[in-house]
Amino acid sequence: MIFSFEKKIYGFDCDVYGHLNNANYLQIYEAARAEALNSMGMPIARLREMNIMLFLIRVEIDYKKGVELEDTVTIKSSIIEHNKLKSIWKQAVYNSQGQLCSTALVTGVYVTDGKPVRIGNELFEYFEKYVESVGT
Repeated sequence: MIFSFEKKIYGFDCDVYGHLNNANYLQIYEAARAEALNSMGMPIARLREMNIMLFLIRVEIDYKKGVELEDTVTIKSSIIEHNKLKSIWKQAVYNSQGQLCSTALVTGVYVTDGKPVRIGNELFEYFEKYVESVGT
């Protein structure tokens, strides 16, 4: 399943050239993943109640086209790989004209008490129904 999230780009998001600052893509991707989890019915607060956190261990971002000041971007997010230890998210930022501006592959590991853990069958199966095939 692909989840969408929109964000307007303000001056504080931009670099001196008037483009979305590279570092701020991380924040936008993080917000989009949090909203995707909300849409799944598994918000971060619920995971924390279960003593499960999702720590990022790898982020790969490719920049394709600059995002301009005051544009509204759409971030599309999906889980493309998932097992009991980690998940890999595919994300993309599109400008208001629908042009691809950035892509990201984000790997997160499940953690309890600061240590990687394997999640139980119930949580694994819950997330498994949201895994998107790579070709879509």
